[in-house]
Amino acid sequence: MGKRILVAVVFIPVIFLVLFGLAPQFPVVLPAAVAILSMIAVHEVLWSTGFLKDAALTWGSIVLAGLIPFWVYLGGDEAWAMTGLFVYVLLLFLRAIRSHKTITTEKMGGAFFFTVFIPFFLSSFVRIRGMEHWQVLILLPFLAAFLSDAFALFAGMLFGKHKLAPELSPKKTVEGAVGGFVGSILTLLLYGAVLQFGFQFQVSYPLLALYGAVGSAVSQIGDLSFSYIKREYGIKDYGKIFPGHGGVLDRFDSVIFCAPLMEALVRCLPAIRV
Repeated sequence: MGKRILVAVVFIPVIFLVLFGLAPQFPVVLPAAVAILSMIAVHEVLWSTGFLKDAALTWGSIVLAGLIPFWVYLGGDEAWAMTGLFVYVLLLFLRAIRSHKTITTEKMGGAFFFTVFIPFFLSSFVRIRGMEHWQVLILLPFLAAFLSDAFALFAGMLFGKHKLAPELSPKKTVEGAVGGFVGSILTLLLYGAVLQFGFQFQVSYPLLALYGAVGSAVSQIGDLSFSYIKREYGIKDYGKIFPGHGGVLDRFDSVIFCAPLMEALVRCLPAIRV
């Protein structure tokens, strides 16, 4: 627990520095940060699952994962997307053909899946950065995901009795999940009050409650989804970058799912207006 708190104490200021210290002056910093996280996450999942132990394919996957946030940042041109995917798929099959059947279709499919969806989902932060009053919107995925995790952790420690998904995550409880759900809603409502009374934004509290509810639900699904992969392949942690947390995927599994959800909500059901 001490290591988890220490990481949070160090990591939260870093997030604020990137989002509000560097990104406003140097917009390319945000896609660069997302690219770094994506590259590490893709390496973690491909290496730990054994999908890709081939150096050329691993590096090809890492490079593509790093390019996707910049592709989003530059406008998401379809021609460049098709070119990049074509080169990557061609590389997959060329290495598979030369591998004497050691690189299976399952491994190629898994590599393609993770290499594309992880950076594309995380690139929601880059797309939100291009919206009006992005400074208040870009915090929504972090608030919904991280605070849901925190409330679920403490609620589970205090009240947890009934296992939520014992085969996937033995420590998670129904009481913890409910605590995360309620905590996320309260956090988003409090955030709305701060924006309304402190910065004169127009806020829809019912919609913010919806953000918190579905954000927590999807965040917990994201957490369980990557736990599913861990159990299937006998993995304890995806990495060791964050003491007490594990790797990038161990810390950002919920955010990977929550970020595109929040992007969709702020586009279709805006809860915060000037």
